[in-house]
Amino acid sequence: MTWNLPNIITLLRMAMIPLFLFFLLSGIVPHGEIFALVVFATAAISDGVDGWIARSRKQETLFGKFADPIADKLLIMAALLAFVGLGEIWNVWVLIILAREFLVMGLRLLAISHDVVISASILGKLKTLSHICLVVVLLLNRFWEWGPVGDSVKNGFIYLAVALTLLSGFEYFYKSRSLFRTAS
Repeated sequence: MTWNLPNIITLLRMAMIPLFLFFLLSGIVPHGEIFALVVFATAAISDGVDGWIARSRKQETLFGKFADPIADKLLIMAALLAFVGLGEIWNVWVLIILAREFLVMGLRLLAISHDVVISASILGKLKTLSHICLVVVLLLNRFWEWGPVGDSVKNGFIYLAVALTLLSGFEYFYKSRSLFRTAS
């Protein structure tokens, strides 16, 4: 691994996950949801920062290309699984999101074996943004308890995240359908 600033930021993002979960789940820290929100927001923002630094300083590395999306997925997966445990989101929605992530990751591995790079699409980026917004809404709703309005907002973000998850997943597979002809 190359020790440069973008890679260090990616590793720090991964290290923030247990801290986020501690604040969210432990119940030890008063208003832990707010601390969890700060940690999560910092980690989510760091995703854009490390990518921008890597591109602007020409410090893109193989490790960064591999670890950065994994760090993002781990952060979102950890948060969503924690919210399943807290009863904030139905496990089927999270299963759909996780399944899409694993399927697209497998698709990318297949593409790599054929010397094809599958870049993130606009729908894929919107999907990621919807997941981040969903986690933020779930955190805010737990702390402030908006009542029926909060439930409507929460459900709207859940439906948006799941819809973008499915649409972006279908898009990746549709655009990569030639890989399956080559692979068989």
